[in-house]
Amino acid sequence: MVMPSTAIDSQLHGFLFSTDEMRSALSDRAWIQKWLDTEAALAKAQGELGVIPKEKADIINEYAKAELLDAKAIGEFFKSSITIVPLLKEFKRILPDNAGEYVHWGATSQDIVDTGIVLLQRDAYKIILRDMKACLNACLKLAKKYRSVPQAGRTHVVHAIPITFGYKAAVWADELGRDIERLEAMAPRVFVGEMAGAVGTLASQPEKGLETQKRMFEILGLGVPTIAWHVARDNQAEFVSTLAICAGTLGRINHEIFTLQRSEILELEEPFFMGKIGSSTMPQKRNPAVLENVLAVLRNVRSIAPAIVESMISENERDWGCFLSEWEAIPRACHLMAAGLAKSKHILENLIVYEKHMERNLDPQKGLIVSENVMMHLATKLGRMTAHEVVYKAAMESYEKEIPLKTVLMKTPEVVAAFTEEEVDFMVDPHNYVGLAPVFADRVIEKYDK
Repeated sequence: MVMPSTAIDSQLHGFLFSTDEMRSALSDRAWIQKWLDTEAALAKAQGELGVIPKEKADIINEYAKAELLDAKAIGEFFKSSITIVPLLKEFKRILPDNAGEYVHWGATSQDIVDTGIVLLQRDAYKIILRDMKACLNACLKLAKKYRSVPQAGRTHVVHAIPITFGYKAAVWADELGRDIERLEAMAPRVFVGEMAGAVGTLASQPEKGLETQKRMFEILGLGVPTIAWHVARDNQAEFVSTLAICAGTLGRINHEIFTLQRSEILELEEPFFMGKIGSSTMPQKRNPAVLENVLAVLRNVRSIAPAIVESMISENERDWGCFLSEWEAIPRACHLMAAGLAKSKHILENLIVYEKHMERNLDPQKGLIVSENVMMHLATKLGRMTAHEVVYKAAMESYEKEIPLKTVLMKTPEVVAAFTEEEVDFMVDPHNYVGLAPVFADRVIEKYDK
């Protein structure tokens, strides 16, 4: 027996690269079943329309079960053929009453394989969409809970002005929400069947081809193509590109948590439990190992999109080079996305938030984080440009000498002449300068609560 040899199917570390649910959705049996579902829907439609005998169509539908076929035999046939013929041979073998002669009536191989992979993608999509919504809901809960908890805002990796952690989580949530909108918007374009014959003209079914096509995809719950898409692969490119965008969002969120778990910062931490070992030699280590796993698989999801976009370049009316790339790469993207999402959901739903560390990290530079607040207050009496110059000089002295900004301000003539010490204390308190961060968090929460 040949043991699994890919990371996705590995019995050792497959958990890192997919989920059992996605492996089941994209298994060999699932592939065979989707092809059979496509052939069965075609036969059922043709039986209803009198294109083939209805009793033969009924037999085809009755026996269209993957467990009845020998997957290994189909694989052996694929060594010499990349058409749907390997499936047809094995399917015909089990069909009684000569029903096998009516399978695949008027279809071409690509009709079946294209429709089959669309059905597989739809199953994978349901898992991905569900877990994207779970991640969104987790971020919304964080936004609600921490809407008013101050945190250092950072630009260019250094302190800027204060925000709240609820605001940050709301930014995550809103981006996830847009990704979900993208996923839902693409569905009518991507989940479209293919039944068009050799070059897409339905020449093999001139009389009831359009009726067959419509009824077939009604049975399968797919959209009806306006025209054949044998070589028009934008639907597949959109599917994987949208996954790549989702992987970009999740990657950014997880990377931010990863960054904020640094020992020097430690405002956030991935879920921890006693018994979780970070190092074989350093007992104290609480490594962000799950975050690293997520960042790796999501990076790989993003790397797949260019290959599928590149495979859009197809020859004339048929070019199997395009969908052979899709057979390998699209399921891999779904596997990796499933792993990234399952782990992201776990992280976001069980995220460790250190409010006391957020508080501690608000003012390591002794008031510099609110220099803008000071400047805006001074501007009311000194003018905007003058205030900027005064605060800039004070801030640089505070920075270089590592002394409180207030100390410098209280010896600055322009400041003491116009403001009391109590007013300066208000200006340099970071809790007084989170702006509308809680309001923006509320706006995001309200948007998705609706």
